[in-house]
Amino acid sequence: MDKAETLFKEQQLKDQFDNLEKHTQWGIEFVEKYTKFVKERSEIETNYAKQIRNLSKKYQPKKNSREEEESKYTFCKAFLTTLNELNDYAGQHEVIAENLTSQIIGELTRYLTELKAERKSHFHDGRKAQQHIESSWKQLESCKRRFERDCKEADRAQQYFEKMDADINVTKADVEKARQQAQMRHQMAADSKGDYSSYLQKFNQEQNEHYYTVIPNIFQKLQDMEERRIERIGVCMKTFSDVDRQVLPIVGKCLDGMTKAAESIEPKTDSKQVVESYKSGFEPPGDVEFEDYGQTMKRTASDTSLSNSREGKEKPAGKSKGKLWPFIKNKNKGSGPEDFSHLPPEQRRKKLQGKLDELNKDIQKEMDQRDALTKMKDVYVKNPQMGDPASVDPRLSEIGQNIEKLQFEVQKFEGWLAEVEERMPSKSDSHRRSGLYETQNNTTVSNNCAQDRESPDGSYTEEQNSETQVKANPNPNPNPNPNPTSSTPEFDDEFDDEETLPTIGTCKALYPFEGHNEGTISVAEGELLYVIEEDKGDGWTRVRRNEDEEGYVPTSYVEVFLETNAKDS
Repeated sequence: MDKAETLFKEQQLKDQFDNLEKHTQWGIEFVEKYTKFVKERSEIETNYAKQIRNLSKKYQPKKNSREEEESKYTFCKAFLTTLNELNDYAGQHEVIAENLTSQIIGELTRYLTELKAERKSHFHDGRKAQQHIESSWKQLESCKRRFERDCKEADRAQQYFEKMDADINVTKADVEKARQQAQMRHQMAADSKGDYSSYLQKFNQEQNEHYYTVIPNIFQKLQDMEERRIERIGVCMKTFSDVDRQVLPIVGKCLDGMTKAAESIEPKTDSKQVVESYKSGFEPPGDVEFEDYGQTMKRTASDTSLSNSREGKEKPAGKSKGKLWPFIKNKNKGSGPEDFSHLPPEQRRKKLQGKLDELNKDIQKEMDQRDALTKMKDVYVKNPQMGDPASVDPRLSEIGQNIEKLQFEVQKFEGWLAEVEERMPSKSDSHRRSGLYETQNNTTVSNNCAQDRESPDGSYTEEQNSETQVKANPNPNPNPNPNPTSSTPEFDDEFDDEETLPTIGTCKALYPFEGHNEGTISVAEGELLYVIEEDKGDGWTRVRRNEDEEGYVPTSYVEVFLETNAKDS
């Protein structure tokens, strides 16, 4: 192998190493890029799960709120189940993020460290082998040049000896010296030839091993390293999809739970709940009797009918103040009277029954505490070293007083409950008296039929006093021609004694309202009136036209302009 060919092959080998270095470095960068991709995907899953959890938490019903009361409806329960399933659904996305981090990101991070070290080792071995063969080549070139130089020196010494030996003027001693010099140069040339020959043989052997063993082994290791890198990337990409697939069964269960919750919604059950919650227990009014022309029309009503509120004394014409029942506002603010007399009969019965249940539970708790303390006292009596029996007596005395108070409350509420149940009409009476329907079993009929006849929107003001209604007509069989001056004293007193309400703003009528029902006032479209009482949630606003004319109009029929100080107050 000549020098030019050797140099060409060395250059080719260097180019191959450079290409391999570039390619393997690009492979490492690809692994780093894929690791970063998985890390960003994991962060997306974590943030998504957090947002889903926050959404579920945001719409959870709050404690002591109306939403907690509404949870008895099937659609509310279904929504709550959906929120809970959604929370579990978010947990599965957290599992995806955790598995991506542990099974891919962590593994690739460790593998990248090993890969970089392995690559560095292989290229270090390659550069070392390259430097060794280059060094051997330089030593071979040095031996070759020395052999060439010694040969030239031997030829010159031989020529000088022959010249001296042919010259008759040269002494024999000079000729002998020239001969010895020539022999020495020939010996040196022979030694250089031997060194060059042996080193050439050694170099050829090393070069053969370099190109056929050392370098191919290094290239094979680099190839194996690259194949393992590609295989590892493939495994990670498969894991990337498997991590998602592993949570699909649980995600499916979450979605099945949402579907099952939606299918559990029962409209009829919910509507019955509404009926049970809001039915008033009032009996529908009786038939309207025929009366002669010119006389005030009157209805025959039962003792629990809403229509018996105004059968009595007349006010002077033009004085519409007072007698606004059933729009009477209870002056007791807050939760109402203790006996719930501001509620309709059925609602009052439910409230009283609920209060009794609470009191009985409290009594049971106190009795349980008393039993526990009694047992403790017995233990102290038998084993004085464990405690003083007298130390328990104050607490037992306190519990006894609490039980007496609670039992007194129970008796009080039981009396009110019995009173309500006695006054409430039975179902058979309702059929016999009205012949129409049972209030409790028909959701298409309003809880307040008299109100439906007398108020445009059929609203009912829950703050009216049910006891006052009963007093209004104590006779279950009213006289067809009662004395108009002897009825409804409670309502007249309440409004007669009521001082004139101050004006809190103005309003403009958007639509005409005839106001045929008692307690209302007729208005014309575009008419301006004074507001003296805001809508309290029943759909009616109390207005005044002048000093003597005031009444209620539907809130939706007017546009209200409250004064600033009224709004602030």
